[in-house]
Amino acid sequence: MRRAVFLDRDGVLNRAVIRDGKPYPPRNLDELVLVDDARSALDRLKEKGFVLVCVSNQPDVGRGTLSRAEVDAINENLARALPLDAIEICDHDDAAGCDCRKPKPGMILSAAERFRIDLSQSFMVGDRWRDIEAGRRAGCRTILIGDGYGEPFPSDPAAKVDSLTAAASWIMQQDEAHRFPMPNLQDLKIAIFADGAEKAGMLEMYAKPYIKGFTTNPTLMNKAGIRDYEAFARDILAAIPDRPISFEVFADEFVEMERQARKIAAWGPNVSVKIPITNTRRESALDLIRRLAQDGIALNVTAIFTLDQVKDVVDAVKGGAPTYVSVFAGRIADTGLDPVPLMAEAVRRLAPAPNTELIWASPRELLNIFQADAIGCHVITVTNDILKKLSNVGKDLSDYSLETVKMFYNDGKAAGFTL
Repeated sequence: MRRAVFLDRDGVLNRAVIRDGKPYPPRNLDELVLVDDARSALDRLKEKGFVLVCVSNQPDVGRGTLSRAEVDAINENLARALPLDAIEICDHDDAAGCDCRKPKPGMILSAAERFRIDLSQSFMVGDRWRDIEAGRRAGCRTILIGDGYGEPFPSDPAAKVDSLTAAASWIMQQDEAHRFPMPNLQDLKIAIFADGAEKAGMLEMYAKPYIKGFTTNPTLMNKAGIRDYEAFARDILAAIPDRPISFEVFADEFVEMERQARKIAAWGPNVSVKIPITNTRRESALDLIRRLAQDGIALNVTAIFTLDQVKDVVDAVKGGAPTYVSVFAGRIADTGLDPVPLMAEAVRRLAPAPNTELIWASPRELLNIFQADAIGCHVITVTNDILKKLSNVGKDLSDYSLETVKMFYNDGKAAGFTL
């Protein structure tokens, strides 16, 4: 199915002849004047793949005040000057009771059948109420150019603009928004966990209802200058008592890992203990993971990179305590490998263990949140620098383009550059 823009003729493609404040069609080629932007506006729409169809009421033919030959001559001139795919006319007056005279949608429906047009993805551009009503009845989105000559409108247009160029711009924006819809935070099913180790930043995220939990690790804590692990953890748990928080062991021997894990787990009911999938000698932590999970200790098994590791963890914790399976999708992407198919398969492999949830760890950009959500991932851990970009979600890209241009201009000005 194709997309189309239906266009009224007089007052849209060519200038209407105004007499006593009312618009009339040109009577001959001498009175035919294209609007200044007709060709450029239609070229833009044509480049985007729209079928362009002119649909025009010409009742003066039926009334006997204008000949069909004169109307045809004007239309032939328009067809030579503009990239139109078809020109449909109705030469009846209202008294004829035809199905083609606007506000009836007959001309639009006829063209839609001939060109295999999806009317729900198409547009009607006009300058009078009849154009808007015909487009609405056909199921198109409607755009009014001008003020409508003061006529009453049974239905409001979707947009009001002052030129054909503006109408074309609006159409392309709407078409792009439909084909590439802006994401919406409210539509997300995935739980967003803030990943960090600075108390102020964690509390800032705690104040946001869309942050459902927190994670941290020794690397982040070291960068934040934390030297007393337990004091920091207990301070955070006192400030954030009602959302999941993962704290990681920092030993390399499994006996010490287990001691640390059991101590950390005792700090609060909202604590999950992060256990790496191996130690630094590539020795598997699965036995420890199995033992802790079966003893009822909530876990976050971390530093997972392969699907075999995912399967092994699922087998170890199945039937045990709640366990996050943390796959480092961002670091996988750093190797040049697309993590999305791998993560989608990981979701499937968690199915046999309903006590598990998949974490998309170490995201590199805001888009990863929506990618993770789309494949059914349960949780994504996100650092504050990425979380702050959430304010951009849904932003108009044209406005964002202008903001960027202004930034470049102001920075060049501030630098005092000259050539």
